[in-house]
Amino acid sequence: MGDIEQPAITIRVAASLADVDAVQWDALGGDKHPFVRHAFLLAAEQSGSATPETGWAAQHILVEAPDGRLMGAAPLYLKSHSQGEYIFDHGWADAFERAGGQYFPKALVGVPFTPVTGPRLLIHPDAPDDTRGNVLAGCLEVSRRIGVSSLHINFLTEDEWEFCGQSGLLQRTSEQFHWLNKDYETFDDFLNDLSSRKRKAIRKERRGALANEELEIEVITGDDLREEHWDAFFAFYTDTGARKWGRPYLTREFFSQISETMPEMIVLVMVKRAGHYIAGALNLVGHDCLYGRYWGCIEDHPFLHFEVCYYQAIDYAIQHGLARVEAGAQGPHKLARGYLPTHTYSAHHIANAGFRDAVENYLDHERRQIDQDIEYLESHGPFKKGDN
Repeated sequence: MGDIEQPAITIRVAASLADVDAVQWDALGGDKHPFVRHAFLLAAEQSGSATPETGWAAQHILVEAPDGRLMGAAPLYLKSHSQGEYIFDHGWADAFERAGGQYFPKALVGVPFTPVTGPRLLIHPDAPDDTRGNVLAGCLEVSRRIGVSSLHINFLTEDEWEFCGQSGLLQRTSEQFHWLNKDYETFDDFLNDLSSRKRKAIRKERRGALANEELEIEVITGDDLREEHWDAFFAFYTDTGARKWGRPYLTREFFSQISETMPEMIVLVMVKRAGHYIAGALNLVGHDCLYGRYWGCIEDHPFLHFEVCYYQAIDYAIQHGLARVEAGAQGPHKLARGYLPTHTYSAHHIANAGFRDAVENYLDHERRQIDQDIEYLESHGPFKKGDN
């Protein structure tokens, strides 16, 4: 595909992040958001996790200044399925194909296998004001030239979502559960904000999780990460993935690669029993947030999942002054553990006008339902009345 020329800028497409300078890419936001970091996305490609063979064909959008400097970008993929996205459009695909259309391939701007909010239309701090529009225009033009049914931008920021809506894309909301740090100095400070019943329940769970004296919890990060940790964790991850998705999305090589290239952003919580690892949770850390990603175990112990995934994450965030913990997709059960409902966002361009109208009507109803769900859940939160 040829370059898309505009005055004073060039918009081009890269079929791999290996063709993009890492320093320039990370200057667009990867220093603060680990999942759009060059090292993370490149590891997904080079490890065989996100490749054309697995349904993720990279077509990354690059907006360059006349001197070649990268001013904006978007991690864009041509998808042959809707797996690993966490914004579910399976019903859309079925309806479109029943009507005689071809939904796949589609275009996706997002992070493979990662339901985490962050910038998707990446912009350099010194970029001209119209750069975001140029990045979005590049995504739409590539989608048009290839002839895909639709373009989806998943887990973008609220500001980007508003911009996409103003630019004519359909707007969708979903919900997750996030823990917010109110300048707590200790875990007990957080507990003191909860209602008495919820506070007692969490203390009981934490005691129960470590009632077995053989269990030990390790928090491993940076240069302390070893291949033995990843060997054990990958066994947990594949066991959980096989039960949830049919097959794990990420290869063993992915974990080794991010451990080598971005270890300072990794927080691995591992559990030992009798000297052997039996469970673990992978987190990544940004400039103000801890992101919980994967949990797995090869032994079941009461409350251990809650301790390792939720309470250890809260402990870490408090100790390191992080503003919040995002514990991934799903999870009304997180509400009782201090995680509050919050909106997440996606934006969608549908090429077929008739199908677009049908999706737009559906999204109007869905947004209202999400708002009502969040309002209801907030009113039943675990915090003392007036604190949440």
